[in-house]
Amino acid sequence: MTVREPNQRRYFQPLEQADFIPLEHSGYLKGFLKPFKSKGDLEIWASQCHALRDQLIDLAQQRVLAQARGYPFRLLSVELAQQRTGAGTTFLRWRRHDRSAMGVALWQETMASTATPVNLLEDLLDLEQQRITLNMQISLLHTLGRQALECASKMAQAEDAYLRRVEALARAGGSQRGPSA
Repeated sequence: MTVREPNQRRYFQPLEQADFIPLEHSGYLKGFLKPFKSKGDLEIWASQCHALRDQLIDLAQQRVLAQARGYPFRLLSVELAQQRTGAGTTFLRWRRHDRSAMGVALWQETMASTATPVNLLEDLLDLEQQRITLNMQISLLHTLGRQALECASKMAQAEDAYLRRVEALARAGGSQRGPSA
């Protein structure tokens, strides 16, 4: 159901597939299901995930926040803003202009408020749905990159254990044979 008249202006234009085309050609997912043979392979893939995450954050800033900070949204009692996390990524959050409160409850209050113009309700819904989606995508890319770096570290530890054993064998003057085939 829509409360907007067919000829009423839209203030927020959600991202479309064309906005994601430059990002989707990145090798991050097509490189996921393959045999990673070294920590270097995993570090490269982690770097690709983090680069794509950062590009997505830039897209959110340039296309979503730029609209949310403009007229008529800047007249509302809440604003959409970026929040940098301690984990090193950035998410979109609703907050009061004075930064006294933050969270989706503020958006819900704005939607319920009779002070919010009816013709903005659909735009605010679109903004919130865009925020939810972008935050999920940013979170997943961040997690994939972090997990890849953790795996790279574990691969390095495994390789170190192997090299210590091989060096011990070399110092002992020969190889100790394993099970016969």
